[in-house]
Amino acid sequence: GFSYGEGNEAVSNTKEAAKDVYAFLQIFLQTFTKYQPADFHVTGESYAGHYIPQIGATIAAGNAKAEQVAHQRGLAQQSLRPEDLVTIHLDSLAIGNGLTDALVQYKYYPDMACDTKYGPVLTNEQCDQLRGKYETSASLVQSCYKWKTPFACVPATMYCNNAMIGPFQQTGRNVYDVRTDCAPGSKLCYPILEDIEAWLNLPAVQSELGVDRAYQGCNFDVNRNFVMQGDWPLPFQQLLVPLLESGVRILIYAGDADYICNWIGNKAWIRALEWSGQDEFENAEDVDWKVGRTGKVGGKVRAHENLTFLQIYEAGHMVPYDQPEAGAEMIETWIQKKNFA
Repeated sequence: GFSYGEGNEAVSNTKEAAKDVYAFLQIFLQTFTKYQPADFHVTGESYAGHYIPQIGATIAAGNAKAEQVAHQRGLAQQSLRPEDLVTIHLDSLAIGNGLTDALVQYKYYPDMACDTKYGPVLTNEQCDQLRGKYETSASLVQSCYKWKTPFACVPATMYCNNAMIGPFQQTGRNVYDVRTDCAPGSKLCYPILEDIEAWLNLPAVQSELGVDRAYQGCNFDVNRNFVMQGDWPLPFQQLLVPLLESGVRILIYAGDADYICNWIGNKAWIRALEWSGQDEFENAEDVDWKVGRTGKVGGKVRAHENLTFLQIYEAGHMVPYDQPEAGAEMIETWIQKKNFA
């Protein structure tokens, strides 16, 4: 995007990034006060499987602090001073094809590469080798979960990604969509991303947007800094539990043709999540999700109370790109607090 950090101020881990997002939200809501009473939703995809839980937790902590200060001083929200925190009315979180619980998700790369409806990408021998590497991967990720340091987490990142993602990449297939090949010479397998970047760097477009920075669709320097800080395999699923218990609605959705953050692994970690509704969610039925006026089946949904998992058919890593109608209906249904089935 257009975001930037300068010198030592540039963040290189999810926790610090969430603090910056929270600081921005405070500035925004203190400036545009008419939005303060509105419901707030945090959504994202891919590495947002890290960002979204951490941002949600940071907002919840900030809200608790704001309410404590207001209670101590007997102040109404409307009488806040400029230095006071604004309460953010966090209604929901939505994560699409995210990386949230690496320990669980790495386990299901062999299933996605070898056993899905889109057909096997790897040979039987390669599939067996992939499954055989999970034990070492799990051991390294568990060490990362325990120590949460770069010394424990960087080796886990390097080994696990090479072992579980590398063989798939070597086939030339698109890790973001198992149905297609990765476009040669393209950034992240999609030539359209370069077109978007070129358009957003046009002087006329930047003038209209009011920005004076070059746009980058994906900054690999930022990615490398996060990796070298050991951020990649860290667990973030546990941050969702207090939010669920407090009533925040959480949607985990996944296009079922994605490999890198596939729907099988996402469904597995959400089923393993320990919260008060875990048993009921585990026993809930997967039902058809029908899209549009025709009622075409666009996926499967499972829900209990304020937790929902949605598998979206014929979509890769970027659901709105592959299934724009389904993507739009999904977010509209969610924001309007309607049922998916």
